[in-house]
Amino acid sequence: MEVKLVYSTFPSLASAEAVARTLVEARLAACGNILPAMVSFYEWQGAMERAEEVVLLLKTTAALAPELMARLKAAHPYEVPAILLLPVEAADAAFATWVEAQTGVRPV
Repeated sequence: MEVKLVYSTFPSLASAEAVARTLVEARLAACGNILPAMVSFYEWQGAMERAEEVVLLLKTTAALAPELMARLKAAHPYEVPAILLLPVEAADAAFATWVEAQTGVRPV
């Protein structure tokens, strides 16, 4: 079983929590970790921007990653969200089994 990480940034802890909860409840992700208090600099529509954001990391399977990313994009508050699928070189076997179990039986 291949574990994948999906990375995204959010404008607030509350918005990241809401999306993480939805994706875990849908069993598209085994869990979501939110890393608070990040500052981002980027150019948007010709202007330099500074934003306080949080990072959401979601653990999923390779098979579920495309659906998770589509649902993440649909629920995301940003017009152009950062949504990155990150490869996992290796995972502890027990953890990978847990990820598979958490995402294996999905509600209708």
